[in-house]
Amino acid sequence: MADYDYDVLVIGAGPGGYVAAIRAAQLGLKTACAESRATLGGTCLNVGCIPSKALLHASELFHEASSGALAKFGVKTAGVELDLAAMHGSRLDAVNGLTGGIEFLFKKNKVDWLKGHAAFTSADTVVIDGKKVRAKNIVIATGSSVTPLPGVTVDNEVVLDSTSALELAAVPKHMVVIGGGVIGLELGSVWKRLGAKVTVVEFLDQILPGMDGEVRKEAAKLFKKQGFEIKTSTKVTKVERSGTSATITIEPAAGGAAETIEADAVLVSIGRRPNTDGLALDKAGLAVNKRGQIETNHDFSTSVRGVWAIGDVIPGPMLAHKAEDEGIAVAENIAGLTGIVNHDLIPSVVYTFPEIAGVGLTEEDATAKGEVKVGKFPMVANSRAKAIKAADGFVKVIADAKTDRVLGVWIIAGPAGTMIGQAAQAMEFGASSEDIAYTCNAHPTHNEAIKEAAMAVLGKPIHA
Repeated sequence: MADYDYDVLVIGAGPGGYVAAIRAAQLGLKTACAESRATLGGTCLNVGCIPSKALLHASELFHEASSGALAKFGVKTAGVELDLAAMHGSRLDAVNGLTGGIEFLFKKNKVDWLKGHAAFTSADTVVIDGKKVRAKNIVIATGSSVTPLPGVTVDNEVVLDSTSALELAAVPKHMVVIGGGVIGLELGSVWKRLGAKVTVVEFLDQILPGMDGEVRKEAAKLFKKQGFEIKTSTKVTKVERSGTSATITIEPAAGGAAETIEADAVLVSIGRRPNTDGLALDKAGLAVNKRGQIETNHDFSTSVRGVWAIGDVIPGPMLAHKAEDEGIAVAENIAGLTGIVNHDLIPSVVYTFPEIAGVGLTEEDATAKGEVKVGKFPMVANSRAKAIKAADGFVKVIADAKTDRVLGVWIIAGPAGTMIGQAAQAMEFGASSEDIAYTCNAHPTHNEAIKEAAMAVLGKPIHA
């Protein structure tokens, strides 16, 4: 140990990095975490998952109170006003509480926070703020950043990225969202609820790429019902800012006549890319693939002994919970234990209203692999959803036609993000649709819809 400053050095303190550092320390390894941001938690806690969910919740409350939606429950409101500054304050409170909590956990578990940007000088040494640090194991967990749109300059005033779209000081009159993925739809929902007109421009023929086709179609219907203008099979060719507004030039994705849209806010949300620049990976003997990712083995080791990688910098979905599980696994592998992540069962959630969630294969992907049976149950037939007058959506269970093993579950429902956990756990244990169908759920709950959809696979739902 005398030759090394640490057993484990984690580069990056996002959901993957900070979890890896804490778990490594819990396993008795001398651990440090390098982070250049002023607070811990990475993109997710500081400017991503957490603040966006805080604003989604607050904006939903405002919309319910201001739109008259509560009248159906006998709650009449009048004179409701938006205090956007207070709403932002609530967002910041959530962020500060959680980032401060990680700092406390670092101290509790004796993880050293090395403040500054880390870059390799060799396979076992990095330089942080001018100081060399040597570690027996180095875990790269530097996350991802916004993918730029070629030819479009993000000024964070009118033309926004996901961070600046969280921090607008006033509600825009018209927001154009470039990209119909999760982040664009979530942030579009925030400003739509607060009074903005929102237009979504998506290059593909449907929104929410990667999700089940039937779910994508139903989601588009629900967003349009909420007042979103959605332009699919459409590409943006130019964004020109003029003062406090911008002109967006669009044309059909397949080519055709161009048209323009005027907006006072443009959110560029076409995806994210791995943060590998500036790490001097070549000095560690590493290279990235064509997507800028670091390839790893099943145990998250790289091609260089003692160097590991997790989270958004490696292949797979760029999701905080994936990174967290990988953080635990890589620490356990470094400690000589067996850390495993089942990448086939990483849930995905869109935190709009209703929420949209899925785990496992889409019907399209499952069908491509073999014969399947599909069961669906509409939320309008679920007693809890009916009682609270929020019955849009459905639950869909996809099972292997021969073995009945569940291959995928997709949900559109108010609390879909919470509901999907039951499906993920069942699938982790290799459940059949019959297993789920004969699992007793409390009544009345939204989760009864999962049971009924599983029963539908067998052709015998009770309430539909």
